[in-house]
Amino acid sequence: MMSDSSKTKYWRANLKVVVFLLSVWFLVGYGLSIFFIESMNQINIGQLGLGFWMAQQGSIFVFVALVVIYAVVMDRLDRKYNVSD
Repeated sequence: MMSDSSKTKYWRANLKVVVFLLSVWFLVGYGLSIFFIESMNQINIGQLGLGFWMAQQGSIFVFVALVVIYAVVMDRLDRKYNVSD
C-alpha cells in the first residue's frame, strides 16, 4: 500500500508528464499545422510544402510517438513508485 505522500508524488509526476505531452501535441497540432503553415510551406517535400505534410501526416505521427512515450514513461513511474495494476 502506498503512503499518502507517495501517492501525491506519483500523481504530481503523472500530471507533469501529461501536461508536457499535451503541450507538445498542441504545439505540433496547432502551432506547426495551422499557425506556422505559411513559413513551413517555404520548404518543399515533393511538390507540396512542409506545412501541408505536417498538417496531414506529421501531427498523426507525433501523436503516435507521444502515446508510446507516455506508455514508457508511465511504466518507469509505476516501477519507481511500486504501483501495479
